[in-house]
Amino acid sequence: MGDEEKRNRAITARRQHLKSVMLQIAATELEKEEGRREAEKQNYLSEHCPPLHLPGSMSEVQELCRQLHAKIDAAEEEKYDMEVRMQKSTKELEDMNQKLFDLRGKFKRPPLRRVRMSADAMLKALLGSKHKVCMDLRANLKQVKKEDTEKERDLRDVGDWRKNIEEKSGMEGRKKMFETES
Repeated sequence: MGDEEKRNRAITARRQHLKSVMLQIAATELEKEEGRREAEKQNYLSEHCPPLHLPGSMSEVQELCRQLHAKIDAAEEEKYDMEVRMQKSTKELEDMNQKLFDLRGKFKRPPLRRVRMSADAMLKALLGSKHKVCMDLRANLKQVKKEDTEKERDLRDVGDWRKNIEEKSGMEGRKKMFETES
């Protein structure tokens, strides 16, 4: 157990050392990055913004203010134009995305539920107060009376099948069958 504990301590110490070295390297990299950014900022300002020299007379100060206002107005116009172009591009992008979803069929369709509804209720829902037609289909069905055919009447009248067989047996039964058929 003693060897394993020493080994675990050594591993933990090594991890801590590596962690501290990594943090030191990261800190120096951050300092270098900050220095680069500052240098880039100074270069940009020296290129795009000339050093300011304040004139002594009032008319020179007014002229400087006019020039600065003209530059501000130009910058504002450019900013406005860029915003309008960006909004137009965004709108076109949204429209294209919508068309793409429509073509793919990716828009979510609501789940449809089965609704049991009578024909009258459907017409009332569709037409509203205009609904005056009654769609009671069962009432409109024709009622057909079943006509009794002779065979059905004979079958009802026959009653017990044994008697019917006895009546038809022999010559008299056959004679009756021929007489009824013709």
